[in-house]
Amino acid sequence: MNYPAMIRRDPFFGALLYAPFGSPYRYGMAGQAWAPAAEIVRDGDDAVVRLELPGLSAEDIKVETADGRLVVSGEKRDQHGENRDGFSLRETRYGSFRRTFKLPADVGTDAISATYDAGVLTVRVGGVHASTSPRLIPVQAGPGRELPEAADGQGAEQPTA
Repeated sequence: MNYPAMIRRDPFFGALLYAPFGSPYRYGMAGQAWAPAAEIVRDGDDAVVRLELPGLSAEDIKVETADGRLVVSGEKRDQHGENRDGFSLRETRYGSFRRTFKLPADVGTDAISATYDAGVLTVRVGGVHASTSPRLIPVQAGPGRELPEAADGQGAEQPTA
């Protein structure tokens, strides 16, 4: 599957959006009445997830964590029952929705906050990018084997081809 360039460069965003599902139209979206549009951005060390939920109130929205996932669900009720001559025209989406995003393993629920304003739900996942810089992991020799010491004490140089 070919992912957008932005998703491929950032492993957290890719994991949140596509990696667990393969496509946004699989688990958590298919077969529903509608699925709100989502945007995930980095804000310093935090990840911010925004979902467009026009026409809902904060009471209609449920944000929870379950099995290492952030789950946003709710229901948009149809408030227009207009029916003329046995026909109705509805261009707005309504019904239940559920969006699921994979969270990094070390994120606790106390690092997550949610606000809803002007039809946009904003979920902030604090500290997600705090420790994303590369770290050198030392390699230990297996039992009974010693790594040859180089003159500088840093290990033997690898032969080049």
